[in-house]
Amino acid sequence: MSTIRGARERARIEVTAAIKDEARKQLAEEGAPKLSLRAVARELGMVSSALYRYFPSRDDLLTALIVDAFDAIGAAAERAAAEQTAGEVPPAERWVAVSCAVREWALAHPHEYALIYGSPVPGYIAPMDTVGPAARVGLVLIDIVRGAFRAGDLTPPPLADGLRADAERMAADFAEGVPPESVAALVAAWAQLFGLISFELFGQFNRVVEEREALFRQTAGELARSVGLRDAGTA
Repeated sequence: MSTIRGARERARIEVTAAIKDEARKQLAEEGAPKLSLRAVARELGMVSSALYRYFPSRDDLLTALIVDAFDAIGAAAERAAAEQTAGEVPPAERWVAVSCAVREWALAHPHEYALIYGSPVPGYIAPMDTVGPAARVGLVLIDIVRGAFRAGDLTPPPLADGLRADAERMAADFAEGVPPESVAALVAAWAQLFGLISFELFGQFNRVVEEREALFRQTAGELARSVGLRDAGTA
């Protein structure tokens, strides 16, 4: 029985992967709003009722694709952070390395990036299943800042009085061990990093910026400093 069960599980994994691969092709060709389970089933030579056993609805399939995309971009950030060993590489350089890894993933997977950071899909409401994967990049950046603070390599920036309560709440909610001043700056830096990537990916830099990688690296470094991270040689 275990052999039969194992074969069924492998077959289910293979079919699930094939469904998601075909769905990603549809994303690239038609966009997320036009994703259709019937069209996916037709391209795979399946009847719709068979596909529904894997994904009961279009939203279930969208959620699976969104989770995969968040996990993939999060894994890229985590690998970049791991390759830049804390204590040996200045925290600002680790921040830039992670930021560049996120950008590289986005450029290599534009349609998946658009699914998670582009326009919302009409009628789709992301379930809680997406929250953890969506946080992975942010948690990497938070960990860099937290490590820098513990090592004495962080100089928290000024914080407007009106932001104090919100910054303290955010620090308690998701960035324990990071000064509120740096948490507020980190949230702003995180938004600007993804804004810069989106501008490049969605064409806003066309006929405006030619050296986009150089601009991104420079800006990522400036954002690291805005959070309070120190460069190499900074006392």
